[in-house]
Amino acid sequence: MTQPDEPAGFSLSRRAFVARTGLGAAGLLLGGPGLLESCAPASSHAHIQGSLRGASAAVGHLLRRPGGLPAPSRTERTDMLIVGGGVAGLAAKRWLQRHGRADVLLVELEDAVGGNAAHGRSEVSAYPWGAHYLPVPDVRNRELLDFLQEAGVITGYAADGLPIYNEYHLCHDPEERLLLHGHWQSGLVPELGVPTEDKAQISRFFALVDELRTARGADGLDAFALPLDRSSADPRWRALDAESFAAYLDREGFTSAYLRWFLDYGCRDDYGATAAQVSAWAGLHYFACRKGRAHNAAHSDVLTWPEGNGFLVEQLRRQAPAGIHAGTLAYGLRETAAGVEVLCYDVATRQTTRVEARQVLLATPWLVTQRLLGAVADAPVLSPAPHHAPWLVANLTVDGLPQGPGQPLSWDNVPYGGAGVGYIDANHQDLALRPGPRVITYYWPLTHADPTTARREAYQTSYAEWLPRVLAELEQAHPGVTPRVQRADLWLWGHGMVAPTPGYVWGGRREAARRPLRNKLFFAHTDLSGISLFEEAFYQGIRAATDMLLPA
Repeated sequence: MTQPDEPAGFSLSRRAFVARTGLGAAGLLLGGPGLLESCAPASSHAHIQGSLRGASAAVGHLLRRPGGLPAPSRTERTDMLIVGGGVAGLAAKRWLQRHGRADVLLVELEDAVGGNAAHGRSEVSAYPWGAHYLPVPDVRNRELLDFLQEAGVITGYAADGLPIYNEYHLCHDPEERLLLHGHWQSGLVPELGVPTEDKAQISRFFALVDELRTARGADGLDAFALPLDRSSADPRWRALDAESFAAYLDREGFTSAYLRWFLDYGCRDDYGATAAQVSAWAGLHYFACRKGRAHNAAHSDVLTWPEGNGFLVEQLRRQAPAGIHAGTLAYGLRETAAGVEVLCYDVATRQTTRVEARQVLLATPWLVTQRLLGAVADAPVLSPAPHHAPWLVANLTVDGLPQGPGQPLSWDNVPYGGAGVGYIDANHQDLALRPGPRVITYYWPLTHADPTTARREAYQTSYAEWLPRVLAELEQAHPGVTPRVQRADLWLWGHGMVAPTPGYVWGGRREAARRPLRNKLFFAHTDLSGISLFEEAFYQGIRAATDMLLPA
């Protein structure tokens, strides 16, 4: 989230919890602190330290009214300027450097680059504030594999030509578990106590996924690929983008509540939206696009780090470190005869610099891009605007997690039917077995209302109100955990990630919006993909940088 315009079915056990507390989902999400604190006495969490953080809203809002900023005190000239230091902007900068372009400046509003792969660190552990893993990539994605090899994630290639991954970076076992009917089962697909007819539907769905993973269109391209642009243009497949995933599932007879929960979980986890809100093409893509191969890993394996994708961001930064200015707000963009002029306000020094560049790449969310293009003739339009749900991410330091029966603590831990999408164990990759506190990262996409309403409610909610809600969710998975929580730091992402709503991916809007203007202005962001994945952001940056390198 770079340069933000805004601060950036139930299970049986869930029903039992609701019955005991007298609270429904709306109460958990929207009720005041008095209601929520009735789950436990207020003093039960008075020992917990922490804070509520988020994107730099106050500075970001200056984009709406930049008149109060100081006039430029100096002028700086550069060949290329990149606005936005998320994965797309960093990937573009790295690509340009590898193609001989050293005169490149990147400005980023936040104090550190990374976008929604931001991360933090405490005396206990590093931890993610957002994106936290990368599935083993498709071996055809050579640009990504080359980057991973340079980062030390790939150590070499075997005789069969497949990459060998550094074992430390591959997620350690046990990888994931699901709390279902009071028991932790291995894996996230519901199995324990699931009726036979539901299991039959689940098997039928995954048989379909197996078919779709290898399906090709009349043009010979994969029906579902990453990056998205490498997917088939065959109308048979693209027609799925016009209807919702929920409508598709209804039509195909996938009605099992257990299956629908799992599919909804996947959409909320990757898209920040429900199956009713994303397209059928995107819903199927989530499962069918993963085709990674490796000498020492399966296509379903993932790469992860204590700091999540902050590790990858740091590798991108290190591979092209010069000319990165964080804590800098870009505004006042206008075209000139020689290129583009952008005013850049340094938050620390409170000074404005006029940056003159031959070419400018806006690697920013679309809500920021459209404001920066306010004075640009024939600026691209992306209408309706991208769907972005707010997210709450909580990093909790605990000195223990009371465990129920079944699978032990895993990297990914998900309660069936929870308001959030579970938590990851930030210390899971630690090589040393050590007692003491650990950090868990809990993710909560706020999909209970439309994004505008949910965002407004989220911004009006204080830390004192958020904390008991997060603890109430965690208590469902680990009854009695609240006294074990030492610290709870919360981060609100006002705009989360783009959701591939029906018609967004293949309706033509995103392709039109990302076309360069007069070989001066270029665009790269996952808002222009419709899916907010590392692979997409990395590709978007390279795509735009490649366009910048073309002759005029």
